[in-house]
Amino acid sequence: MSQKTPRVWFITGCSTGFGRVLADQALAQGDQVVATARKVDQIKDLEQKYPQTAKTFTLDVTNKSSVETAVQETLKVFGRIDVLVNNAGYGLNGAIEEVSDQEIRAQFETNVFGLLNVTKTWLPFFREQRSGHILNISSLAGRIGMPLLGIYNGSKFALEGISESLAKELNPFGIKVTIVEPGGFDTDFSGRSLAQAQPLPPYQPLRDEVQKFRSNFLMGDAPTGVKVILKTVEMAEPPLRLVLGPKSLPRVIQKLTDELEAYKKIEELWQESAENGKTRSQL
Repeated sequence: MSQKTPRVWFITGCSTGFGRVLADQALAQGDQVVATARKVDQIKDLEQKYPQTAKTFTLDVTNKSSVETAVQETLKVFGRIDVLVNNAGYGLNGAIEEVSDQEIRAQFETNVFGLLNVTKTWLPFFREQRSGHILNISSLAGRIGMPLLGIYNGSKFALEGISESLAKELNPFGIKVTIVEPGGFDTDFSGRSLAQAQPLPPYQPLRDEVQKFRSNFLMGDAPTGVKVILKTVEMAEPPLRLVLGPKSLPRVIQKLTDELEAYKKIEELWQESAENGKTRSQL
């Protein structure tokens, strides 16, 4: 990066986890970073460590006015954006029956509509530049439905569909889109960033089973995951999807393999029905 023009990053949700590590590593390699969080005092130390290249702003992705202000302030300071990272979000633990309507709407308000607020505000500037890279932080839960995470799954499945369409819409403008799909990592996702629905007794055996699985789960190293993300941004043709974490890719491959087998059975059922239909029409 020393011989290249530093990239300008705009990252949401930088107080902890991937957002914070990504801001640290991008700054360490000489890039310019606008780090945002709802509580800006939690990330002010970035400006102290990198006074020339780091800027921090308060940002609530669910508040359009807050988003517009952060975007305008970024343009005043750096004049452009090269990489947008939609990282702000949180998990919601609870069976579908357990989660309240309010909890469901709040989950989608941040994980889906918040991402859209930030992305749509930046898109005119990306199009004018005819360049840029959008990284939407999804999850393995955006590919694989998991018990007790159904609403979180839904928000990430929505993110994946939106991102697929967005990638095709922006390709003519030279703008890249990558969906980052981390599995389990050593961040605070299972702590501060995981909301809990009011539990119902009938689902306790399932909770016990899931907890046992999680307690034996091999977690990935967040700095290592971020290094892969940085390498992806360097690529001339970055992938649409980037799966991260120990044993994450085999899980996705297994799901796709199972689905392919299921689709083949459906195809056989359809062909058999179609042939029967032809036979009856000929009688």
